Amino acid sequence: MKKLLLAACLLGGNFAAFAQASATETAAVKQTITTFFDGLRRGDSTMARSTLAPGAVFQVIANREGKTQVQTEKVAGFLKSVGTPHKEVYDERITFEQVLIDANLASVWTPYQFYVGTTFSHCGYNSFQLVKLAEGWKIVHIIDTRRKEKCK
Repeated sequence: MKKLLLAACLLGGNFAAFAQASATETAAVKQTITTFFDGLRRGDSTMARSTLAPGAVFQVIANREGKTQVQTEKVAGFLKSVGTPHKEVYDERITFEQVLIDANLASVWTPYQFYVGTTFSHCGYNSFQLVKLAEGWKIVHIIDTRRKEKCK
């Protein structure tokens, strides 16, 4: 009986250690995405770029004339837009709805509302794929939906 109790305590300790590491990794993943949007708000393309993995891909799910389309956006064009001085702040307000991590892969689901200055532009959901590289968690893929109504 004592051996069984000892084994249960040891296993419980291992699960607690795993949960701790998981919470740390979750926080690190969230911080990468937060830094990306901080760069967007500040107009700092260098900050936004620092969160991206080499070869990162940005895509949008659009509905054109009743047909669903997937459009790929140029990351360089996005970063140029962020870094080019503009009067209004680009403010994408997100909440972290779900963060899933397995080894060096993370998948994150975030509803958002996008504002240009104080004016609402659009809303939808982002789906981020991140990879943990030597220098930390980096965004490798973003795909989102965009609409003007039925926002969360």
